Amino acid sequence: MIELYTWTTPNGQKPMIMLEETGLTYHLNLVNIGAGEQQRPDFLAISPNGKIPAIVDRDADLPVFESGAILLYLAEKSGKFLPASGAARVETLEWMFFQAAHTGPMIGQYHHFATAAPEKIPYAIERYRKESLRVLGVLDQRLKSVDYLAGEYSVADMMHFGWARSGLSNFKGEGAETLTALAAWVERVEARPAVSRALDKLNAAKDAGG
Repeated sequence: MIELYTWTTPNGQKPMIMLEETGLTYHLNLVNIGAGEQQRPDFLAISPNGKIPAIVDRDADLPVFESGAILLYLAEKSGKFLPASGAARVETLEWMFFQAAHTGPMIGQYHHFATAAPEKIPYAIERYRKESLRVLGVLDQRLKSVDYLAGEYSVADMMHFGWARSGLSNFKGEGAETLTALAAWVERVEARPAVSRALDKLNAAKDAGG
């Protein structure tokens, strides 16, 4: 049994999608980051950085934090969505780490400076806008030649999905409308039954108050 601690953000969607895709048994626990629940001592014992998502594998009595580490763990536990060896595994890991280092941080920083920062700093907003669009362009270029980021559908796609979908929405009218290969990929991933179930369950749990 996997205990999942998460929220409805792009990072929070990743392990939920993976769990639905693999069919592993899990229990969903929402951590309301708007209410500061990620700073509670019981959650910090699982995720020392005070960030969602996190899991506890009850079968192994093992906590795992950081979304990329969680997806790798679940891929190895289930034997799904991550090649065991060779070039295909390397390629999958490359695109996973690209998300962790670029896609999420750049779009996240843009969102912060453009919408949440108490002081609007034009340089910061423009820097992260340009870098976010550049990173989304890298994904778009890749997806002009493949259906999924590592060739076959994998944890790399699950890592990027929520952030790419958010980015296309955030930058509509600012260049994102030209990223047609990326938009088509978002539609392909979103149409997967497990992805639809994951998003529906997260939203339903949030609407129900957790």
